Amino acid sequence: MTAWPNISDFQEYWLDAWQRSVLSLDVLRQRANIHLEHTAKEVPHVLKFAAELVRDGRTLERPVNYALVRIIPPADMAPDPTKAPFVVVDPRAGHGPGIGGMKRDSEIGVILAARHPCYFIGFLPAPLPGQTVEDVFRAEAVFIEDVAARHSDAEGKPVIIANCQAGWQIMMMAALHPDLTGPIMLAGSPLSYWAGVRGKNTMRYLGGVLGGTWITALAGDLGNGIFDGAHLVANFESLDPSNTLWSKGYNVYSKVDTEVDRFLDFETWFGSPVLLNAGEMQWIADNLFVGNKLATGQLRTSDGVRIDLRNIRSPIVVFCSWGDNITPPQQALGWILDLYETEREIITNGQTIVYTMHQSIGHLGIFVSGKVATKEHGEFVSCMEMIDVLPPGLYEAVIGEVDEDTANRELVQGRYLFRLEARTLDHIRAIGGNTAEDERRFATAARVSEINHGLYEAFAAPVLRGRITEPVAEVLRAAHPNRARFSIYADANPLMQPVKELAESIRADRKPADPDNPWLAMERATSSWITASLDAYREIRDAMTEAAFVTTYSSPLLQTLVGLGPQEPASSGRIERDLARENAAARVKAELEQRYAVGHLEEAVVRALVYIRMPEGAIDERGFSVLRLIRNAMPPARRLGLARFKAILREQFLLVGLDAERAIESLPALIGENAAERKAAVDILHRIVTAPGALSDEGKRRLARIEALFGTAPKSKRPEAVEVTHG
Repeated sequence: MTAWPNISDFQEYWLDAWQRSVLSLDVLRQRANIHLEHTAKEVPHVLKFAAELVRDGRTLERPVNYALVRIIPPADMAPDPTKAPFVVVDPRAGHGPGIGGMKRDSEIGVILAARHPCYFIGFLPAPLPGQTVEDVFRAEAVFIEDVAARHSDAEGKPVIIANCQAGWQIMMMAALHPDLTGPIMLAGSPLSYWAGVRGKNTMRYLGGVLGGTWITALAGDLGNGIFDGAHLVANFESLDPSNTLWSKGYNVYSKVDTEVDRFLDFETWFGSPVLLNAGEMQWIADNLFVGNKLATGQLRTSDGVRIDLRNIRSPIVVFCSWGDNITPPQQALGWILDLYETEREIITNGQTIVYTMHQSIGHLGIFVSGKVATKEHGEFVSCMEMIDVLPPGLYEAVIGEVDEDTANRELVQGRYLFRLEARTLDHIRAIGGNTAEDERRFATAARVSEINHGLYEAFAAPVLRGRITEPVAEVLRAAHPNRARFSIYADANPLMQPVKELAESIRADRKPADPDNPWLAMERATSSWITASLDAYREIRDAMTEAAFVTTYSSPLLQTLVGLGPQEPASSGRIERDLARENAAARVKAELEQRYAVGHLEEAVVRALVYIRMPEGAIDERGFSVLRLIRNAMPPARRLGLARFKAILREQFLLVGLDAERAIESLPALIGENAAERKAAVDILHRIVTAPGALSDEGKRRLARIEALFGTAPKSKRPEAVEVTHG
């Protein structure tokens, strides 16, 4: 405040404040009308792209309310039929479908911009009777099969981007159909539900504080067998009361001249809850949120097949954020520690895992933000082919700005350089997690939940299920605050009739206050104080929630009563050993022992490439761009297919990792006698290994050794040993 307010400042501010109040009320009226119009549609969604139906899930043997559609690209985004198709799967976690493509700068938008065929899996607002979670992920397998069949000539299997809840659903599908999909990108998807750090991530405590999933069963019974997604939306909103109760509304009020369209677009999706079968939601709550049974391999299908995430053969890409209070990085990545003790196990299992952690974006921003779409999603889409051929292991994706110091800038697509750096499980452990005592507390809460749910089913459920009829359930759903607010502000309310005309007259004679008006400064200061107060309330509430959980479930008496004796482990913690898998890994290792001298010049070049680059511990898109250029320059008959290159790269990576000296000593048996071909191979190696910039000293030594081998006839003399470090 630069000066004491005068009367003209006062008059200017209060006229502006009154006008903004009316205009904001009119925004709520528009939101209500849009909601009612939106929910009246047979297939409500917020996709901004045209689409055509490919497969209706209601026609399947086990029918579901899901559907597969093909996104019809704009004329300036015609897809390349040789590129792998993408499938975007939206979450059914309370909200409706379409968030993955609600604007041009979106997941679907960047896919189309990269000239990939694009499909979308969405859902209707109400489930089919008897529909289960298993029915849904089995239907998704059928949808992916349909996409693969429509693009049988494409190089690569369908790539899946699964948002939030859709992530764990797709992972279960992929574990049961490991040969069906291409890379799977999980955007803000929780897979390790107990994970987190003390003092944060309090949402994971709610199940225990509320006594378990009996309350989920109660909500389903009050809905006459239907669980209202509005409850999930309300839970999300309760995590940030300052935003829900004040900041979101004040942002519209304070920027009512510029913020309306963005607000209405988002609210059309966020404010239209969908329904789930009570059985679906109960399964999710019992087995995932409270039971944490997915990553530890405790889930089985209805026909007894175990769901083991280690079965997935496709690369898994995890996109999470430190700013996400719904799926923090620990819950997005903790499953890796549940499955593996060392990164070597990841390699032996043949699994490729890539992760990246945004520093600040919130949960919804991961798949809503235009900036995230054009940067992170755009880079992942453009580099997904490179990810698809990665050798097995754990990698972190690092996306940086291209600047004047970037070597070979012409090999980089767009403004950002996509780089993959090898990581160990210690990098995942470093983000924080539970202690053994914390795991015991959560295991105690899970058992208390089972007991309370059993008591509810035995004594309360029979009474409610005989008295809650569908009309009563409909009234209860309509009375939910997340629905009632629309009927209050819609045109159907006679009190809202004058608002539209008054708002139109104000827009015709709008008089905003000067940005430097001191009364406006006081308004902003008041808003900041309200926000800070609500944030303080949230911190106190969260601390009390955590304290209540820790105090209750630390009790030795309670732990003993639920069957966790002093010597009994809290839970499996990690997935149990699988002797069949271990035997298969041993067979693969034995077979690899016979593969060192098998192959031709292609295998020799790839092996040499792996050997030279391994000490660098990183791969970026420039080297792959060179590979692509070399491949495209070759006659079609001599081009190495993507699947074949992937198989060669993985085998040669394993051979070098198993015994690097033997792998290099065996090269003369592969490179042949043709001097011209050997020289061409060395030239290709030079171009690829130097694309990211100068090699390290160790890389230079390895390159020199390879040049000597490729430049001479096969020799029996043992080459000079070079120390091998796996990166």
